[in-house]
Amino acid sequence: MTDDPHRLLTAFDQVPFILAVCEGPELRVRALSAATRAVLPGRPWSGLPIREVIRDLIGQQITDAYYQVYRSGTPITGQEWRVHLDMPDGSVHEMFANFTISPWYSDGVLRGVIGVGFDVTATVRQRQAAELLEQRYKATRDVITALQRELLPAGLPVLPGLQVAASYLLADADTAAGGDWFDVVAQRDGRVALIVGDVVGHGVAASGVMGQLRAVLRDRLDDGAGITEALAAADRFAARSAGAHAATICMVVLDPVTGDLAYCTAGHPAPLVVTPGGRTRYLSGTGGRPLATGGSFPIATDRLAPAELLLLFTDGILERPGRDHASGSAELAQVAADSVAGRALRDPGTTPAERVCTNTVELLTRATGHQDDITLLAVQRVPHPAPLVLDLPADPTVLREARKKIEAWLAGLGATTDDAFNVQHALGELLTNAIEHSATPYTSMVEVRGMLGAAGQLDISVRDHGTWRPPASGAEHRGRGLAMASQLVETVKVEPSAEGTRALLRHTLMRPARLLDADTPSRTSEMSHSFGISAGDGRVVVAGDVDATSADRVRTELLRHGRGGTVPLEVDLSAVTHLASAGVSALHHVAAKHAEQKVPLTLHAAAGTPARMILDLVSLPVTEVVHSPEQDVGPAL
Repeated sequence: MTDDPHRLLTAFDQVPFILAVCEGPELRVRALSAATRAVLPGRPWSGLPIREVIRDLIGQQITDAYYQVYRSGTPITGQEWRVHLDMPDGSVHEMFANFTISPWYSDGVLRGVIGVGFDVTATVRQRQAAELLEQRYKATRDVITALQRELLPAGLPVLPGLQVAASYLLADADTAAGGDWFDVVAQRDGRVALIVGDVVGHGVAASGVMGQLRAVLRDRLDDGAGITEALAAADRFAARSAGAHAATICMVVLDPVTGDLAYCTAGHPAPLVVTPGGRTRYLSGTGGRPLATGGSFPIATDRLAPAELLLLFTDGILERPGRDHASGSAELAQVAADSVAGRALRDPGTTPAERVCTNTVELLTRATGHQDDITLLAVQRVPHPAPLVLDLPADPTVLREARKKIEAWLAGLGATTDDAFNVQHALGELLTNAIEHSATPYTSMVEVRGMLGAAGQLDISVRDHGTWRPPASGAEHRGRGLAMASQLVETVKVEPSAEGTRALLRHTLMRPARLLDADTPSRTSEMSHSFGISAGDGRVVVAGDVDATSADRVRTELLRHGRGGTVPLEVDLSAVTHLASAGVSALHHVAAKHAEQKVPLTLHAAAGTPARMILDLVSLPVTEVVHSPEQDVGPAL
């Protein structure tokens, strides 16, 4: 009975882990355990080469590992590798796995390959959750990591015609500082300077030298210097600073309009060019020598075609344990190509430049580790954004639709959630004022014009064709809106004239670079913009946009449920997606009524929500949410 093939197959099928048996040079699949088929639902597999069965893992190093084991006869083991699997319904399933892929011998003859794996996603998720909790409640941050943050750029400019991303991975958590750096400088003539550099050594001293070199280069580039002049200034500094001796730099100056670029590799690896389809080429080195070594800084030229991506990097990504410069360069090119073409880890909502900067580090270091700092700076040519052009009737009911169009325009520019929030709220206040000041309400027009400048500065104008009018009865929020707008963006300027009033808003858009050993949470919002109020048991939930068209209703309903301020009332604003000055005025009015009666009014808003940010800005007292805003507390009013 023990030789019964059916019994053996039944036993094989019941193993509680991933098991795949592949035979022959093509590694045709002969058997998959039930656990494996559950991970790969609905896929044909019997007799097919493993590369066809798991073709969605091509670019994630799993498929290649099977064939490498067959060629080399050496097992490959992985711990907690992250993979993305395509599901039958079109979704992508992310899982983490421990695995071993081993050669399969029979009578001393290599027959194929056997893969054994364990889904450890739940364990990894639990550990990640615990680590995140620990980070959020940690009382102090590592001082040297804070230094590194201060010395590196605070963010990357959002530029017309370019998408820019960067990432930085420290060599060792114990040293927690290094000599790698990057920078992006928008120059006066519209070109953009891209810099990646590497100071010899690690620790505080290397970080300090790095910060000084970066400051020297940025100062020269801000003054309009070219590559040779900027590097010569850095070379003079390095000659006077022992710590900067032999530092290497790659500098590229790129024209976003034509794609023409000039560059110098001063002892540094040459950049990589990746096409949208995944083809790659390394630029030729220019022959420049490291700083303070007596060399010159020759310049080469090239051209970046539309949609092509340029990747600057430090040699830490190439010279990983077990890899020399040549093999590291080949692996970098392949993984970068897979990331751009969407064949590697497919993190939603990321640009190709961002995927290259994050996927490349993760995929290349998880198998080998790394001994040196790793810095990546990517830039991709994209179409120049169209300007914002809105001609709106002087009617408050158009504000919500206008906000949607402005939100879509900002998203197309690549604005972060925080920048978009600030600009939308500030612009909403300017639009409200313009509508109130229009010469003939509901028939005259308000003109909105916006553009993204070459240095990443957002300039938006709002123009009406009326004159200043005294505040109407019940418009207590007048004047508060401009004050709020001025706090949300860099500058707000109002220019009244006989033909009307023009308000000007300016704000510089930035995107964060990723320091990969640090927690950099971002605020996102998936709330609905539809307005609604629900109530029950002394608690009112407000959702959607609270602006000039809905503020009076909010005021009325809160006064009704609080009986004019005579009974305690809780108001949950966590689901409010836009809180304009008119809404702030309504809340102040209700708060004043409760204060007169000395009866509590409690405002709730979750941290990071739009309402919480505005309430903090205008100093209205708010407490943490004690109920979920989605909880059903009664019928909508």
